[in-house]
Amino acid sequence: MPEGADTKPRAAGSKRAKSSKKGLRPDLATLGGLLFALAGIVGGLLLEKGSINDIAQGTAALIVLGGTLGAVLVTTPLGVVRRAFRALGSVLFERKSATAEVIQDLIGFAAKARKQGIVSLEGDAETVPDAFLKKALNLAVDGTDLQEFRKMMEIDIELTQQKAEAEARVWECAGGYAPTVGIIGAVMGLIQVMKHLEDIKEVGHGIAVSFVATVYGVALANLFFLPAAGKLRARMREMVLVQEMVLEGIIGIVEGLNPTLIRLKLESYCPAPEPPKTAAAAAGEKDLPQQQGRKGVAPDPTPAR
Repeated sequence: MPEGADTKPRAAGSKRAKSSKKGLRPDLATLGGLLFALAGIVGGLLLEKGSINDIAQGTAALIVLGGTLGAVLVTTPLGVVRRAFRALGSVLFERKSATAEVIQDLIGFAAKARKQGIVSLEGDAETVPDAFLKKALNLAVDGTDLQEFRKMMEIDIELTQQKAEAEARVWECAGGYAPTVGIIGAVMGLIQVMKHLEDIKEVGHGIAVSFVATVYGVALANLFFLPAAGKLRARMREMVLVQEMVLEGIIGIVEGLNPTLIRLKLESYCPAPEPPKTAAAAAGEKDLPQQQGRKGVAPDPTPAR
């Protein structure tokens, strides 16, 4: 058995495991969006000759955050809430796309299975870091019926979608409750203001402070909670896309397809960027309409006199 055929997929798998650990980086879209939103709101406040102290109210923050968390806990099981808080890491950070590396691994597995048989992938399946790919390889090596194999892996994909959707729904619920809890905080502040109607200046100040809870509730809902739910769903779609690609690749390996055909099928999940046009090609395209116009001019049918 050639040494290179056995070590190529394994090396690729270990390399992908290391890169997945080191590939975590801040999500510039999330962080930049939060900074732009805060800069716009605070900048507008300062332009109106306001002060940061006008909205820096710890009591209002306590009411909004505590009330929203309580409502979410009533709505959602505790285990799902814990997973949703852990999933916040994927909102603030992102991993470099490993689709091209996964395709390369699958092509290596396909080449090895075509030469040595699919049973030769049994050792490689133990070194694969991704649980979905590992399960697919083990089922393929065990000779699972192709239809049953597809059903089992599609169930895993569906369960992944359901778990991710439940985590996203937690933050969506928080985005729905936060504005209402903010209104509750504002009403509570107004109740306290009504106790001191003898001092009109204090009444005006108290009314202004009481509405800070509403600002917190609306801002948290629309600047963080609801966008976080949307980002989690986007991450879910990316993950499901990779799993579907892995499923199609393993099915191609089981069917004994040529690795080149498998690559063409899988690359549709990761389209290559369009190569830049050269100056000669751009000049040719620029002159093409003129050439077509000259070619398209029909000769004058009138004979010369």
